[in-house]
Amino acid sequence: MTIAGDQLLSREVARDERLLWSGTPAQGIQFRKTDLLLMPLNLLGIGLAFFIVVTSGAKAPSSWLVPAIAFGASGFYMLVGRFFADAWLRKQTTYGVTDRRVLIVSGFLSRQIKSLPLATMNDITLNEQEGGGGSIQFGPGMPGGWMFAGTPWPGASKRMPPMFELISDVRHVHEVVIKAQQALTIPAAVS
Repeated sequence: MTIAGDQLLSREVARDERLLWSGTPAQGIQFRKTDLLLMPLNLLGIGLAFFIVVTSGAKAPSSWLVPAIAFGASGFYMLVGRFFADAWLRKQTTYGVTDRRVLIVSGFLSRQIKSLPLATMNDITLNEQEGGGGSIQFGPGMPGGWMFAGTPWPGASKRMPPMFELISDVRHVHEVVIKAQQALTIPAAVS
């Protein structure tokens, strides 16, 4: 955890609340399994746009060229640019688990704080990869949402449930979340 990340979380943790874990997603360019499907589709789209622009040349009306160029530019972003945007957004993200809730602090132009109460959370999915890293999803998945993983595109985050994405030692973090949730739902034994 970075000092900046700890400071971001400390602003959000209440005085009567205890921070149990904090961390950040993996940094740098990251490839996901969905890229095996998306990258060839993006290449196909860029190739189609290039074909339309080159074959139509000067004789094509601008009504053909402008959409083809826009389509090609968005395809190029999806092929290359999104990896850099995703890395930058993950650099701005901090995760936390308290004794009462899960916190996701992120932001592009402004800080966004997602606070998920553990007491009412009923769908927590662990996705562990080789090496012990992975993701924890809070809430049910959306149909087709897998296509938007790691895709910083307007509206993409609304299709994905909140998650701790690309964290190390994901099983340990999952246990911290489950134990904190159980402590809230199972009353302490009375002596």
